[in-house]
Amino acid sequence: MRKVVLYELVSLDGVAEDPSGFFTTWDDELDANLAAVIATQDTVLLGRRSYEEWAGYWPTSTMQPFADFINGVTKYIATSTPLDPGWAHATAVDGDLVEFVHDLTSRPGGDIGVHASISVAQSLLAAGVVDELRLVVAPTVAGGGRRLLDGLPSIQLDTIRAEASPTGHLLLDYRVTG
Repeated sequence: MRKVVLYELVSLDGVAEDPSGFFTTWDDELDANLAAVIATQDTVLLGRRSYEEWAGYWPTSTMQPFADFINGVTKYIATSTPLDPGWAHATAVDGDLVEFVHDLTSRPGGDIGVHASISVAQSLLAAGVVDELRLVVAPTVAGGGRRLLDGLPSIQLDTIRAEASPTGHLLLDYRVTG
């Protein structure tokens, strides 16, 4: 069965909105971490806002390894409005997102990634369909913005990995256990 893997960049106070505002440094270990996360994924779920922002940036980006990955991977977009099909391999989710993900996990394939889309991440976490969280925590307090885990029910996690990168970012991987 396929896993749903949530990958998010967050500040120390849990803000996930606009990580470019609090991710001011990056290092080779963060690149290697991202490469390891996407190496197992053949499908990505995005929300409408993330899709629109990313569709305007990633198709012409040379930022590797993510540019080749996100431009080539199958992308399903959670949206209630018609999707501008301008980005390759992007399709709107037909029907209920949680039911769609349940169906997707029963099909053959690699991991299903959830990247950047706070509302999608929160919906899937609340519904109990996320298998792993892969968080990169910046050594910064953002002070404001949408927080990834706000409004969620209690979720039990087992730590898979907890490391610090050379620039002080925390690489935290968790398995959802209940």
